[in-house]
Amino acid sequence: MLESLSAEQIRSAEKTLSYGTWAITAGAVLFSVLTVTPLVERVTPHGWDRTAPILPLVVDTAVVIVVRLDATVARLGGTSGAWPAVLRWMTGLMTLLLNIGDSALDGDTVGVAVHSVAPLLLIATAEAGLAYRRAINRAVEKIERSRAAETEQREQQQRADREREQQAREHREQQARDHAEQLERERADREASERAAERDHAARIERERQDRAAEERREQREYEERVRREEQQREDALRREQREQVDRSRADLQAREVVSLASREAIERDSVNTVNGAVNTAVNSRPTPFTKMPEDNARAYLRSFREGEKSVRQLAEETGWSIGWVANRLRENADEDGDGPAEAAG
Repeated sequence: MLESLSAEQIRSAEKTLSYGTWAITAGAVLFSVLTVTPLVERVTPHGWDRTAPILPLVVDTAVVIVVRLDATVARLGGTSGAWPAVLRWMTGLMTLLLNIGDSALDGDTVGVAVHSVAPLLLIATAEAGLAYRRAINRAVEKIERSRAAETEQREQQQRADREREQQAREHREQQARDHAEQLERERADREASERAAERDHAARIERERQDRAAEERREQREYEERVRREEQQREDALRREQREQVDRSRADLQAREVVSLASREAIERDSVNTVNGAVNTAVNSRPTPFTKMPEDNARAYLRSFREGEKSVRQLAEETGWSIGWVANRLRENADEDGDGPAEAAG
């Protein structure tokens, strides 16, 4: 229930207690001065009557000091010890005795009762005010402790909330970092895979290029080998043709030598026959026949002439073979000359 009181309500209660206490104190002091002064005047020597109000003022001042200091100490939440209590009760009893003294000396019980009201009320107010202030201070301290505990609990809750928020934020940041690291690893793996694929593709292309280059070199070698073989074949054919030409030239030369030798022999025989015609005629009436060339010499002789240079009859007469045989040999030579270029071209 105390926690439901606001600070404004507590300050209002303290003000009410303070104002009431000082009002009662002021009334009691004034009543005491007015009541005690006549008593003091009767017991004061003549000529010192004006000093009579000093005694009640001193006592009442002590009462004011006690009330004020007790209020301050109670507000501070402490205890003043035994002497303030002695002073408080001593000033209260002095005020009581001074106020009822005159009535007590006169034997007026009603006056004693009436004049004891203000001092007793002052004493009770002082004690009750002190108790009230101490109770209020304890309540205020309890409220402050409760509020401090609530504040501390609220601060702890706020710290816990801030820590949870901080942990949640750190967790989110950690998750974000982990996600970023995962993305970075995936990107790195993807790039590594792409680089590996590119390297494999480049290696495959390089192997294919090398294979094509090797195939091209092999085909080039085969082509060069084929070209060399063809050149070698052409060279062999050319050498054979040259050898054949050399052989034909040699055979033609031999045939011409044979023909030339036969011609000279024929000329010599003609001259001998002419010079010795009479003798030869006398000795032998038949003409000497022309000697036929050997077949190889006749063939070589026929090959030494190009077509159209001499007629078949002339060649037959010069070689001593028949016209049919010479014609057949010339046709064979023409067929061989025609087959030679065709074979070379093939």
